[in-house]
Amino acid sequence: MFYHLLQIPVPKDIPLALPLPYWLLVAILVFSFLLHILFVNLMIGGTLFTLWAQMLGRKNKHYNQVAKEIENTITVNKSLAVVLGVAPLLSINVLYTVYFYTSSILLGYMWISIIPLVIVAFLLGYLHKYTWDKMANNQILHISIIAGAALIFLFIPFIFLANINLLQFPEKWGEVQGLFSAVSLNNVFPRYLHFITATIALTGLFFYWFFGRKKYPFENKIQGFGREDIQRKALNIALAATAAQFVFGPLLFLTLPAKGIEWNLFLYIGLGVTAAVFAIVWMWRMVNSPVKRPVNRFVPVVMALTLTVIFMGTGRQFYRSNALATHQQLVKQKTEQYLQLAEEARRLQAEGKLEEAAQTASMGQQLFDQNCAACHQQDSRLIGPPIKEIVPMYEGKKEELIAWIKQPGRKRESYPPMPGFPQLSEEKLDRIAQYMLGLM
Repeated sequence: MFYHLLQIPVPKDIPLALPLPYWLLVAILVFSFLLHILFVNLMIGGTLFTLWAQMLGRKNKHYNQVAKEIENTITVNKSLAVVLGVAPLLSINVLYTVYFYTSSILLGYMWISIIPLVIVAFLLGYLHKYTWDKMANNQILHISIIAGAALIFLFIPFIFLANINLLQFPEKWGEVQGLFSAVSLNNVFPRYLHFITATIALTGLFFYWFFGRKKYPFENKIQGFGREDIQRKALNIALAATAAQFVFGPLLFLTLPAKGIEWNLFLYIGLGVTAAVFAIVWMWRMVNSPVKRPVNRFVPVVMALTLTVIFMGTGRQFYRSNALATHQQLVKQKTEQYLQLAEEARRLQAEGKLEEAAQTASMGQQLFDQNCAACHQQDSRLIGPPIKEIVPMYEGKKEELIAWIKQPGRKRESYPPMPGFPQLSEEKLDRIAQYMLGLM
């Protein structure tokens, strides 16, 4: 009833069996998405770190060497991000076909624009990577190229998050017309900030490991810095970004609509937060150690944050499932009704009565136009409420609708009382009710 009052669009589903068990598809979605997002984070974070280091390089040329080394990692991470994005995209399309399609269509051109935006960002990245020597005397232009790639990489997740967020809230579909109305939903910006800080934290940890490898010839690649200096800088960034998530995480949670929040979500979030606290404590000790080479807790930090990501990713899936449960039940009911009508149509056709049924439906429309259309339109308010508001209240209750048309009253103060139609026969009332219920 709550959903009916909100007038949520309820489409028909595609009556096809899933290719795999539901639980297995969910497991594939969660695992493949976390793997994909890992390399997306490193791709975006690597671009941001390259831009940051090269801007510092305008005052200290040694930072340019750091920027060049960081940028060399982007190509591999970028390729892995693209390849590993196939599985979660297919999984979410299979599990949430109607929802993902609808949210994508509502974003319109902005969703399709992801493809050319990714292409342009990749080309800018390659242009920047292979013009270090040629643009050595034109740093501003060179920095502008990587800044352009970074801005595009920052914008693409904004579109994606708006889509995935909208997918969960069918009650908002009627209000959304494009990206800018989609991002006005309460929790899009908190989700985006949470994503960006996670990207920076993960990238900082990655470069702490990258520059600290024993086989990495740090002294031959980078002059002007010690290995530990660069590692501490990367770890400081990771620590600050991880701590920032303790601000954006609660903000994200508080802006989530309550309909998808159940006890299992609190469990997974609690476990994820607990693991993150251990990671922050260990990073803090590493950063603030008085000795030049602190005790290396990198592996425990990575393990703790991996658990955090797994718990949070699983919790997000539980929220999505909880938020859509009622609507999915409505879609199932509507699909079953549609299949019953289709079966009835096939039966009538086999019996040679389809034309007679069509004439009956046509008569229902004529009767509605003659007696009801002066006050009721399908989608907009006239003298009385629109049909799209009436039908959900009487879905599966044709007799109640007939009784109301015959002897109505006044249900809402904002509308005048409806006159009765006692002069109409039971057959005509039945046809009007059948026509109205068949409109939605």
